[in-house]
Amino acid sequence: MSYGVSPALQKAVFARLETDAALIALVGSDIYDVAPSGSVPGLYVTLGEEAVRNRSDGLQGGAWHDFTVSVVTDADGFLAAKDAAAAVSDALVDAPLVLERGRLIGLSFLRANARRVAKSTLRQIDLRFRALVEDD
Repeated sequence: MSYGVSPALQKAVFARLETDAALIALVGSDIYDVAPSGSVPGLYVTLGEEAVRNRSDGLQGGAWHDFTVSVVTDADGFLAAKDAAAAVSDALVDAPLVLERGRLIGLSFLRANARRVAKSTLRQIDLRFRALVEDD
């Protein structure tokens, strides 16, 4: 197992999100690799944490990548964030991502957590996905 496929997976996930028509209709180009600073949009998507575990066998190197995509809004309710979160999920689940290194075997939804961000008026939905990759 190696962590070597991680950059390729991140690039492919980000490219998929920033070109998905349904998601763009909801958040425009406000899709980020890192949460924006300064003046932030009222609704945006950002990549988040990742945890990786070995999934190699005797013949092939592989890994499970559990990663988070967050939807953040300053709206009064969760509806806009939930619409965007659904679009993120639709864009990623079973997506045929092509990686610069390695191969994506599968991509699935694990769970989501919708919450109010402490000491702010923001609402955030963290979606957790699992990708199984093999390294060449």
